[in-house]
Amino acid sequence: MTDARSDLVAAYVGLGSNLDRPREHVSRALNELDALPLTHLAGHSSLYASAPVGPQDQPDFINAVARVFTRLSPLALLDQLQALEQRHRRIRQRHWGPRTLDLDLLLYANLEWHTPRLTLPHPAMCERGFVLVPLAELAPDVTLAGQTSATLAKHHDGAGLHRLLP
Repeated sequence: MTDARSDLVAAYVGLGSNLDRPREHVSRALNELDALPLTHLAGHSSLYASAPVGPQDQPDFINAVARVFTRLSPLALLDQLQALEQRHRRIRQRHWGPRTLDLDLLLYANLEWHTPRLTLPHPAMCERGFVLVPLAELAPDVTLAGQTSATLAKHHDGAGLHRLLP
């Protein structure tokens, strides 16, 4: 007997917003991840407030990490995430600039992959507290660069990241 869910792949998605009611954008996007084709939301971290990376002349971000199970390929999932960003009226005006919604595919199973469109694991996630702290809350045993997310997140304690109350 085969498991009907055996072809599902666990993937982790980073969410961020700092424009036009960012907490609402992130909360809505978490629900919308569950409605993506061949995908369902399996859990998410708390919401966190963080200072922007890059240009400082913009509002603070609201961030979270979600775990989804999907039958989509990495690029098909990326396409769905980018379409979701567009439904939230994301405009790409400058690198690391303000946005209504940013969705990053962080991890896709244990896949290590590099194409012009997508690198997995996400190349900068080990340096970003706003990714590591929520990821460690959600999945403390996920291994990145030979260490667990919980271990890596400890290096970002007190780095301007604040967990928000529900």
